[in-house]
This record gives sequence, structure tokens and C-alpha cells, in this order.
Amino acid sequence: MLRKSIFTEGEYYHLYNRGTEKRNIFSLQKDYERFVALLYLSNSAESIHIDNLNRGERGETLLTKAVDIGRGETLVDLGAYVLMPNHFHLLVKEKTTGGISKFMQKLTTGYTMYFNKRHERTGALFQGVFKSTHASEDRYLKYLISYIHLNPIKLIEPKWKETGVTNHAKAEQYLQTYHYSSYLDYAGQVREENNIINKTSLPNYFEKTTDFNSHIADWLKYTD
Repeated sequence: MLRKSIFTEGEYYHLYNRGTEKRNIFSLQKDYERFVALLYLSNSAESIHIDNLNRGERGETLLTKAVDIGRGETLVDLGAYVLMPNHFHLLVKEKTTGGISKFMQKLTTGYTMYFNKRHERTGALFQGVFKSTHASEDRYLKYLISYIHLNPIKLIEPKWKETGVTNHAKAEQYLQTYHYSSYLDYAGQVREENNIINKTSLPNYFEKTTDFNSHIADWLKYTD
């Protein structure tokens, strides 16, 4: 479903959605890989054909194939993302009028078609039209970068936000091994997923990788 444009060029937005009836939308590695590849390909002003987006030979990933296809001019600047078993979070900047809506329509439609075919099902996969919040303040925008990247900790410590992280080293190590977010790209790892995001579209909160790592470490120690 394509919502009416409520977004402003040059502004930042937190976009998120979950599976209908809170169902898992990612269960296998190839589910995550498909969505990651679609994050790249869907961010295109051109019509991109993804019918043959399958694993290549010699271990070629879906993202490798997506990058090889190319995409031309992008619709949005994707600053950060995370995929969780039953939902996702994105931080984007509107580049052109209608860019966010077009990007999200391509992304969710493409993934729903893949998911329904794999599970031999029909109907909606996501819980209605995606949700959004406007990151109109600098402080909130910086907070969102941390919030999005810290989401996977819920998988090992579901109540960490209420009670604090019980094992900081374990939590940090888990983030370092969680591949389905842009955390590793901010943490300085050189990988193919760097093609998906545009960190320079965000304010330069972290001049060096160590600045980002220190910022995350401070959040892990935070308690209310």
C-alpha cells in the first residue's frame, strides 16, 4: 500500500514495521539475505527486475548479485537499519518528493512476494502500512542510531532496557556477530553491506570508529 506523501525532502525519519499478528518475518538465513539485498535494490528511481535474484555460483551472495545489477539514482539515503525476527527498523533521509513511500512500497512488496511464495501463502505479511516518526531534533536523531543498532540485544537479554545489561562483554560480542544490521559498518568492518547505507548523509556524530564504539559502550552501561 502506498501512503500519501507526508515526508519532507532533507529530513530524517525512523521507519518500522512488524509481521502481521506479530508473526516472524525472518526465520532462515536466506530470508535475512533476501531483505538485505532488497534494501539495496529497492532504493532506486529506476524499475529493477528482481525475478532472478538468486544465489550465484561459487558462494556469490544475493547482495553481490544485487550490487552487480546496479540501481542508478537512489530514492532515499539509508543511514542505519536492523532486521529482527518479527520486525525491522530503518533510519532514512528523504531525497526526493515521494522517495520514502516508493522505496518502502518496493521493499515490502518485493519481500512479501518472496515470503508468500516460499511459504505457499497469500495475503499481507506486514502489519498494515509502515510506521514512521520524524527525527526533527539532533538529539533524537543521534539516539535513533544507537536505538536501532542495540535492538539485537533483546534476543539475548529481553529486559535489558528495564534492568540494564547484565553482561556487557557478552552483549558487545553478540553485536559484533549479528550480521543483519548496519552496526558492523559503523564499527569499522569492511564488508559488502557497506553498499546499502550512506553514513555521510547523517551528521558527523562519530568522526572515528572508536567514537562510535565508545558511544555504544556507554549505552550498554546505561540504566534508568
